Amino acid sequence: MTYVVTSPCAGTKDKSCVDVCPVDCIHDGGEQMLIDPVECIDCGACEPVCPVDAIFAEQEVPAGERGAIEAARAFFDDGGTP
Repeated sequence: MTYVVTSPCAGTKDKSCVDVCPVDCIHDGGEQMLIDPVECIDCGACEPVCPVDAIFAEQEVPAGERGAIEAARAFFDDGGTP
Protein backbone atom coordinates (compact mmCIF):
# COMPACT_ATOMS: atom_id res chain seq x y z
CA MET A 1 0.00 0.00 0.00
CA THR A 2 1.02 3.56 -0.62
CA TYR A 3 -0.62 6.95 -0.32
CA VAL A 4 -2.03 8.71 -3.37
CA VAL A 5 -2.69 12.38 -4.13
CA THR A 6 -5.97 12.92 -5.99
CA SER A 7 -7.44 15.72 -8.11
CA PRO A 8 -8.44 18.18 -5.35
CA CYS A 9 -4.70 18.96 -5.14
CA ALA A 10 -4.66 20.22 -8.74
CA GLY A 11 -4.20 23.94 -8.78
CA THR A 12 -3.79 24.08 -4.99
CA LYS A 13 -0.45 22.37 -4.36
CA ASP A 14 -0.37 23.58 -0.74
CA LYS A 15 2.74 21.43 -0.05
CA SER A 16 1.95 20.94 3.65
CA CYS A 17 2.35 17.25 2.87
CA VAL A 18 5.92 17.79 1.70
CA ASP A 19 6.86 19.40 5.02
CA VAL A 20 5.74 16.39 7.07
CA CYS A 21 6.96 13.55 4.84
CA PRO A 22 9.86 11.81 6.61
CA VAL A 23 11.26 10.28 3.41
CA ASP A 24 10.74 13.14 0.93
CA CYS A 25 8.65 11.00 -1.44
CA ILE A 26 6.18 13.75 -2.39
CA HIS A 27 7.14 15.66 -5.50
CA ASP A 28 5.75 18.36 -7.73
CA GLY A 29 4.18 16.57 -10.69
CA GLY A 30 3.26 19.73 -12.56
CA GLU A 31 -0.45 20.31 -12.01
CA GLN A 32 -0.44 18.62 -8.61
CA MET A 33 1.80 16.94 -6.09
CA LEU A 34 2.51 13.22 -6.52
CA ILE A 35 3.68 10.54 -4.10
CA ASP A 36 6.36 8.17 -5.34
CA PRO A 37 4.80 4.73 -4.69
CA VAL A 38 8.23 3.08 -4.36
CA GLU A 39 9.63 5.59 -1.86
CA CYS A 40 6.46 5.97 0.25
CA ILE A 41 6.79 4.16 3.59
CA ASP A 42 3.03 4.27 4.28
CA CYS A 43 3.40 6.34 7.43
CA GLY A 44 0.28 8.40 6.69
CA ALA A 45 1.75 11.67 7.98
CA CYS A 46 0.69 13.48 4.81
CA GLU A 47 -2.99 12.59 4.87
CA PRO A 48 -4.21 14.65 7.85
CA VAL A 49 -2.29 17.81 6.89
CA CYS A 50 -3.74 18.11 3.38
CA PRO A 51 -6.04 21.16 3.47
CA VAL A 52 -8.11 19.92 0.50
CA ASP A 53 -8.43 16.26 1.59
CA ALA A 54 -6.70 15.03 -1.56
CA ILE A 55 -4.54 12.28 -0.02
CA PHE A 56 -5.80 8.75 0.53
CA ALA A 57 -4.35 5.36 1.34
CA GLU A 58 -4.30 3.49 -1.98
CA GLN A 59 -7.09 1.09 -1.03
CA GLU A 60 -9.28 4.02 0.09
CA VAL A 61 -9.01 6.17 -3.04
CA PRO A 62 -12.57 7.03 -4.15
CA ALA A 63 -13.78 5.20 -7.25
CA GLY A 64 -13.81 8.37 -9.36
CA GLU A 65 -10.19 9.08 -8.43
CA ARG A 66 -8.68 5.62 -9.07
CA GLY A 67 -6.85 6.97 -12.12
CA ALA A 68 -4.58 8.91 -9.74
CA ILE A 69 -2.97 5.65 -8.65
CA GLU A 70 -1.83 4.76 -12.14
CA ALA A 71 -0.94 8.37 -12.96
CA ALA A 72 1.53 8.50 -10.06
CA ARG A 73 3.05 5.13 -10.98
CA ALA A 74 3.39 6.17 -14.63
CA PHE A 75 4.95 9.52 -13.72
CA PHE A 76 7.70 7.90 -11.65
CA ASP A 77 8.12 4.88 -13.97
CA ASP A 78 8.67 7.31 -16.86
CA GLY A 79 11.49 9.01 -14.98
CA GLY A 80 9.51 11.79 -13.35
CA THR A 81 11.78 13.57 -10.96
CA PRO A 82 11.42 16.37 -8.51
